[in-house]
Amino acid sequence: MRLLGYACADESQMGLAMINRRTVMMAALTTIAGAASGRIAHAQGGMSRMTAYAFSFGGLAGGDIRLSEYTGRPLLIVNTASLCGFTPQYAGLQELWTEFSGRGLMIVGVPSNDFGGQEPGGATEIAKTAQQHYGVTFPIAAKAVVKGPGAHPFYRWAAEARPKDVPRWNFHKYLIGPDGYIADVFPESVEPSDTRVKTAIARALTQSVPERSG
Repeated sequence: MRLLGYACADESQMGLAMINRRTVMMAALTTIAGAASGRIAHAQGGMSRMTAYAFSFGGLAGGDIRLSEYTGRPLLIVNTASLCGFTPQYAGLQELWTEFSGRGLMIVGVPSNDFGGQEPGGATEIAKTAQQHYGVTFPIAAKAVVKGPGAHPFYRWAAEARPKDVPRWNFHKYLIGPDGYIADVFPESVEPSDTRVKTAIARALTQSVPERSG
């Protein structure tokens, strides 16, 4: 009977030891999973906290278009194409530039071949359409990808911020407010001269950070 008691005690201690080991392992796994989730959330949160002013585009004629140089000012970022039915919107964008640039609006055209293969040419052909044919004087970026995982970083950021408002065709318009976040989105079907676009721009301009003098 005494031997049986010792055996039962040994088995009980072994069982407790196994339970303790399981508890320690589960706690460790929970800690690791929590840390990993925290890192992912931090990375995603870091992306969402970025503003449009963190990004740059290569310029069509070289150099960079650094959006940080326009911090505190509204930005209208438009993906463009030379052979699209909406290409005449270049003229409307130029009218917006003429009307609002003196008050602080910055417009950037971003040529892209993503939709219908309607921007097949290089910088020379793009400049001929935008600048010579439509008289565009606002900045034009180098040709870029604007959709999918290979998109320009600005467009990946915008897609994360407004996943239901990503470009679906040429001449999609992101209006960035003076806080650096997306204020309004206008699809290609909305002309630059549309009252909704002008009203949104005027509203953003009233919120702009005034430039320091001297």
